[in-house]
Amino acid sequence: MCAHVVVAEDDPKQADLVRRYLEREGHHVVVVHDGRAALREARREPAQLLVLDVMMPELDGLGVCRALRAESALPVLMLTARTAEEDLLLGLDLGADDYLTKPYSPRELVARVRALLRRGTPPARPRDTAAPPAALTAGPLTVDPLRHEVTAHGRPVSCTPAEFTLLEVLAAQPGRVFTRAQLLEHLHGIDRYTTARTVDTHVMNLRRKIEPHPRRPATLLTVYGIGYKLAEEPRVAP
Repeated sequence: MCAHVVVAEDDPKQADLVRRYLEREGHHVVVVHDGRAALREARREPAQLLVLDVMMPELDGLGVCRALRAESALPVLMLTARTAEEDLLLGLDLGADDYLTKPYSPRELVARVRALLRRGTPPARPRDTAAPPAALTAGPLTVDPLRHEVTAHGRPVSCTPAEFTLLEVLAAQPGRVFTRAQLLEHLHGIDRYTTARTVDTHVMNLRRKIEPHPRRPATLLTVYGIGYKLAEEPRVAP
């Protein structure tokens, strides 16, 4: 699919390389070189994805991501030269959907962009051949794949594409325990850029959104030593 992509990268050569690879895929690309410009462009319609470098003047990528997540579920692919796990997890904690550490292959970046755009778009319904996918329910949680919507306790929940994917997988089989490795495969496969803590960070963010008491979850449950599941029926938080 072709999309309007904003690339925020302060290195002109690197930005031009990313732009050329994405344009070869048919995307319309706007390049900016500082964080405040990135915010302005990301807020404009019809931006569909932001490729965001962490280290930028005016406002760094973490600040941009924090500001966007307060108002939008725009998919964000973060680029960083920081290789420490805590730095990478901080980006995810602020709402980034995926990240690449520098140096990276432009082809891999294109593949990550393709995957994020695919996750952020509700599946097309074949014309007059099949019923739309049914909404998935697990206790007080409802995930609607067709409308790409989530509600919890009757309230709409704004999710990033990665968060929506995790909930969709879990809600399709309430009560089933998924390991972290299985959930990672649904996000973007297991490779050297991902760890089990990536899933933990997304779960922590989701609990803040769907649980009345995030520190005492009653819907998105941890199965210690294995992974996570959605409760089939609501339970009273301990």
